[in-house]
Amino acid sequence: MPISSGTIKFISSLRQKKVRQNYHKFTAEGGRIVGELLRQDRYRVDHVYALESWVHNAEEEFDVPLTRVTPKELGRISQLSTPNQVLAVVDMPTGNIGLPSELDAGWSLYLDGLQSPSNLGAILRIADWFGFVNVFGGPGTADLYNAKSIQASMGSFLRVDYREEELSTITEAFPGLTVFGADLSGENVHRIDPPSSGLLVIGAEGPGIRAGTRVHVNRWLTIPQAPGRSAESLNAAVAAGILCSALRR
Repeated sequence: MPISSGTIKFISSLRQKKVRQNYHKFTAEGGRIVGELLRQDRYRVDHVYALESWVHNAEEEFDVPLTRVTPKELGRISQLSTPNQVLAVVDMPTGNIGLPSELDAGWSLYLDGLQSPSNLGAILRIADWFGFVNVFGGPGTADLYNAKSIQASMGSFLRVDYREEELSTITEAFPGLTVFGADLSGENVHRIDPPSSGLLVIGAEGPGIRAGTRVHVNRWLTIPQAPGRSAESLNAAVAAGILCSALRR
């Protein structure tokens, strides 16, 4: 059965955060990400819309409703500038997840007002690589289910636990947790003896870590700049990658 105009309109409307939240659904695109979604059980895949070429080359048969679409139809529902063979409509998890019981037993990240969905997705990928299994998004942080966040994560959103939470809630629940933040006056991250656990705060590229968040930070780190260089700042995801690598060495 061909895709209906009503379905095209609905899937296109999932570009908007309020629609995603209202229906508890989001989209994911591309053979790799959709393939991973179909092989996991954290998220329920509601429907798959795919080109015949993707269906023909799929390695397995999946027990999920499937509609074959033309390249033109895929272009109408895709949020990518170059649609990539397959799009899945996915259900968001529902219910209050709560804080992990052993948050203070390993490393986690807290994103403080990080507004770029592409940076959010990239940081999830970094967290996945370095084993920062919990990532928290503070007020003003981009939406996890924005298409740019999902695509930039390259599937890492499936392997990292992401929650929206206030930092004060976390520090109240885990009063012994060491909270790290990046600041030009901090310790050289490459010269410290990294502890086995902690919470690393990443601020937005322009304003950095906000005043209301800074009061919860109890250890400051810096990424040293090469002598004689004058770049104003690092991209938030780049800084996160350097810090995570140094803390995991």
